[in-house]
Amino acid sequence: MSKRSGGVRLQCAAAAAAAEELGCCFLALPPAAPPSGGGGGGSDGGFDLAWTLHQSFHPASGLFASVGPQVGVGFPASSSSSAPSPPDAPGDPYVEYVSPCEGEGEELMEKGNTKRKSFKLKIKVGNPHLKRLISGGIAGAVSRTAVAPLETIRTHLMVGSNGNSTTEVFQSIMEHEGWTGLFRGNFVNVIRVAPSKAIELFAFDTANKFLTPKPGEQQKVPLPPSLVAGAFAGVSSTLCTYPLELIKTRLTIQRGVYDNFLHAFVKIVREEGPTELYRGLTPSLIGVVPYAATNYFAYDTLKKVYKKMFKTNEIGNIPTLLIGSAAGAISSTATFPLEVARKHMQVGAVGGRKVYKNMLHALLSILEDEGVGGLYRGLGPSCMKLVPAAGISFMCYEACKKVLTEEEDD
Repeated sequence: MSKRSGGVRLQCAAAAAAAEELGCCFLALPPAAPPSGGGGGGSDGGFDLAWTLHQSFHPASGLFASVGPQVGVGFPASSSSSAPSPPDAPGDPYVEYVSPCEGEGEELMEKGNTKRKSFKLKIKVGNPHLKRLISGGIAGAVSRTAVAPLETIRTHLMVGSNGNSTTEVFQSIMEHEGWTGLFRGNFVNVIRVAPSKAIELFAFDTANKFLTPKPGEQQKVPLPPSLVAGAFAGVSSTLCTYPLELIKTRLTIQRGVYDNFLHAFVKIVREEGPTELYRGLTPSLIGVVPYAATNYFAYDTLKKVYKKMFKTNEIGNIPTLLIGSAAGAISSTATFPLEVARKHMQVGAVGGRKVYKNMLHALLSILEDEGVGGLYRGLGPSCMKLVPAAGISFMCYEACKKVLTEEEDD
C-alpha cells in the first residue's frame, strides 16, 4: 500500500482520537485518488476503503446509541456554515467535524416546553366592591332566566292553583297561555333577582372575608364565618328587595289583575297601602336566615373539601356548578316549610283564601288542613329549580369575578 493511503489512515486515527476527547462521534472519509496520469500506483486509483469500523464510528456501541447536544458527522461542510479551524489544527480538506452552536439545544428545548397561552377575556374594575356587585347581578339574571319555567310551576304548586302535580300545572299553563305563560313574571323576576343576588353575594363575600381570621389570629365569632356571613347576606338582600318579590308573586298568580310591574306596584299601594308591599316580611326573614346560612356554609365547606381532595386552589366551572347545586339542594330541603308559609302569606286573601296572622299561624294552619305533605308541597319542582339555579348562580359569579379583574390582581 502506498505512503499516501497510510498517511490518510494516520489522519483518520488522529481525528478519531480528537473526537474521543471531545465526546463526539464522527465519520471519516478518505481522500479521493488523484486523476489518472498523476503517477500513482494501482492501489491509489480510487477511494482507499482500508479503514476500520472503529475508526469510522464512535462510540463502539453504534452511531445512534447516544444522541446528545453534541453530534458530529464527518461529511465536508460548506464554508459559509462551518467554523474556521484553529491555527494549530492539522489541515485536512477531506475530514471535517461539525457540531451544533452552543446554546442551540437549550433554546429548542425551551421552545418545545413553552405552553400555549389560551385567550382570556379580562375587564379591569377599579373598585373590588363594584366587581362583586356586577358579578352577583349577572349571576342572578342568568340563573333565574334559565330556570324561569320551573319557578312558575313551583309557585303554582305552592299555592295550589292550576293543579296538584307538576304535570297538571304544566299542561294547564300550556293550554291557557302557551310557552309565554311559563315565563310570566320573568322580567320582574330578573329585576328582583339581579339586585338581590348582587347584594347577597356582595354581602357574603365582604362579611366572610372580614370574619375569617388571618393566620395567627383568633376566631372573631364562635360560629363558622361562612355560616354567619350567609345569614347576614340573606337578611341584607331580603330587606332591600322584598317588595319586588311580592309583586312578582302577584303577577304570577293573579292573571288579568295587573298589566305590568308598575301597574301592580301602584295598584297595591293605592288599594292596600304601602305596608302591603312588606306582607310576609317576618316569615321571609326568618326563612331566609336558615336558608342562606345553610346554603353558603355548605358551598364554602364543599369548596374547601374539593380543594383539599384535589390539592388545588383553582376550581373550574363544572366543579363549581356541581358544588353550588349540592349546596342548594341541602339548604332548600332543610328550609322548605318556611318557604311554603311565606308564599301563602304573600298571596293574602286573593280568591277567598285564609289570611294568616304570622308565620307560626300559617305553618300550623297548613299542617292542620293538609298535613305534613302540605308543608312540602312543591318540593320536587322547587329542588328542580333551586338546585340548578344555585349551581348556575355560583358558577356565573365565580366566572365573572375572574373576568372582572381588579388593578391589584394584575
